[in-house]
This record gives sequence, C-alpha cells and structure tokens, in this order.
Amino acid sequence: MSTTDKLKEDLRHVATDIEELLKVTAGQGGERLSEARERLQTVLQNARSELDDLGSVAVERARQAARDTDRYVHEHAWTSVGVAAGVGLLVGYILGRR
Repeated sequence: MSTTDKLKEDLRHVATDIEELLKVTAGQGGERLSEARERLQTVLQNARSELDDLGSVAVERARQAARDTDRYVHEHAWTSVGVAAGVGLLVGYILGRR
C-alpha cells in the first residue's frame, strides 16, 4: 500500500470516527463518549504524523531535484546556455508578433 493510499485510508477513518463521535454526543455522554474521543485522538495523531512524513519526503525530493539540476547545469553549461537562449529567442519572437 502506498503512502498516499495509507493517508487516504487514515483520513477516512478520521471522518468515520468524527461521525461516530457526533452520534454519541447527540444523545449520551460518559464512557462511550470518552472511548470515541480517545480513538479520534489516536487517529488524528497518526494522520498528523503521516502528513508530517509526507511533507518531509516532498521537501527532500525537491532538494534532490534542485541538486540534480544544479549538477546537470554545471556539467553541461554550454548546452544549458544554448537551451536558455533558444527559449528566450522563441518567447521574444512570439511576444514581438503581438
């Protein structure tokens, strides 16, 4: 199961537990309410933890992409300059026609 699927599943559990909490608190209090709140708190903590992990993974992937791009530009400097110049000329041509 992928991390995204796991997160979706956890969020579904949160929604289910919130619905149950609302049903329980509508007519009763006491032990059932306390149990539902405890389960909801546990599920919310797990979901937050997974969201934090996903955020960390996304940041690390972005950093790695930036490092890879930087390395490529340094290793292929003239190719990068040529591509940038070509794109600049193309954009200039398109804007100049308007």
